[in-house]
Amino acid sequence: MKNLNICIDIDGTIIEAYYWLDVINKHFNKNVTVDQITEYQIHKVMGIGRAEYERFYKKNKFKIHSNQQLREDVKKVIKELSILNNIYFVTARDESLTMLTYSYLKKNDLYYDEVFLLGNHYKVEKAKELNCNIFIEDNYDNAIQLSEAGFKVLLMDTNYNRKKLTENIIRVYSWKEIYVIINELLLHNKAV
Repeated sequence: MKNLNICIDIDGTIIEAYYWLDVINKHFNKNVTVDQITEYQIHKVMGIGRAEYERFYKKNKFKIHSNQQLREDVKKVIKELSILNNIYFVTARDESLTMLTYSYLKKNDLYYDEVFLLGNHYKVEKAKELNCNIFIEDNYDNAIQLSEAGFKVLLMDTNYNRKKLTENIIRVYSWKEIYVIINELLLHNKAV
């Protein structure tokens, strides 16, 4: 029997947070830098309308999500965590990205028990369904919702999520740190 049910977001969490910047800068003829990305809503960062961004994303989402770079140590840590825990990828990606997502995970040799493409950012119900013990996330609003629903959240640090944290949220800076925290929680039975 596995110890924990660990839910993990994909974009910005296992993947470098600013993977989309070059494509969108080129498309909109902008020169936004990583330091300027202090907002999760990309259309606000780029200074464009939401509808304009959504048209761009719909047309370019396969290109944007095809060449993403994994964060350092993510593969090694997930492999180690999967030995004693269930690993569930829970992403806001929509169903049209299903094949691309599975292909990416396979190509990068990332272990998981199941993958859920929700098509929206509300993850609380899926976390409840999975009896989630720890949720690893980069979206501040998602982290707050999950925390308020009683879930422990490890929030991967980014420029766009540096806001006040609530009691159930721990800010993390690397996958090595995530590994240490999860093992400490297991050791002290705080996560279960």
